[in-house]
Amino acid sequence: MIQVIPSIAIRKGNVVKMRKGDPTSEKAYDENPLDLAKRFEDHGIEVVHLVDLDGAEKGSPVNWHVLEAIAGHTDLKIDFTGGISTDGDISKAYEYGADYITAASVAVTDPELFASWIISYGREKMTLGADVINRETKELLFRGWQRRSQLTLFEHLDYFYSRGLKYVKSTDVSRDGVLEGPAFDFYKEIIDTFPEICVLASGGVRGLDDIKRLNDMGIFAVIFGKAFYEGVLKLTDLEQFLVKKV
Repeated sequence: MIQVIPSIAIRKGNVVKMRKGDPTSEKAYDENPLDLAKRFEDHGIEVVHLVDLDGAEKGSPVNWHVLEAIAGHTDLKIDFTGGISTDGDISKAYEYGADYITAASVAVTDPELFASWIISYGREKMTLGADVINRETKELLFRGWQRRSQLTLFEHLDYFYSRGLKYVKSTDVSRDGVLEGPAFDFYKEIIDTFPEICVLASGGVRGLDDIKRLNDMGIFAVIFGKAFYEGVLKLTDLEQFLVKKV
C-alpha cells in the first residue's frame, strides 16, 4: 500500500506553496506549522515531509525551531529536507527530532559525500532528492530549484543505485503546484529502470484517483501539498491508505 505523506514547506515562518518552483508565484497559507502537523496526526498520518525552503536556498538549514516543535509535540515521523550539506547538519537534524533526511543539492555538488551518508547513516534513513525541470530531458534542479545541473536524472540515480541507494524523492517541477496530475509516465520509467529503488512521487497530485493510480503502479509513497491546502483533497479522503492505530 502506498504511503501518503503531506508536505509542509516553510519560508520566513510561513507555510507556503509555489507553482512550478517559481518563487514569484509563492502563496502563503494561514496555517501554523505545528497545528497543521497535529491535524495530520489526528487523521492517521504517520510521516510528514518538512521542507526548509530558506535552508534550501541558503545551503544550510534555517528552520530548526519548526522541526523541534513538530518533533516535540507530535509522534509524527519527520522527513526533513532543505540545505542539508554536512555531517553536522545531519547530526543537528537528528538532535532536533528528524527521523529521515532528504538531501538533493549536496548529492549534485559532492556525490561522494552523499554516497558515504547512505553507508554511515543507513539506507533506511537517507533519501535522495532528485527533481527535474523537464521529464523528457530529465535535467536536474538543485539549490531550491534555482540552479540546473549538467547531470541527468538517470545518470544521477545510476551512480547512487550502485552505492546502495534505496529511496528517491523525485518531482517533475513543471507539474508542481498546478494540480494537473503527476507525471505518471515519468515515474513508470524510473521504476522500470531501477526496480529496486523505492520512489516517492511528488508534484501534481489532484486527488484520490491520482493516488490510487500511483499505488497501482507500485510507487512507494506520494507527497502531496497544494491539493490539500487548496481544499481539493481532504484528509478524510485518504482513510483507505492509512493504517488505523489500535
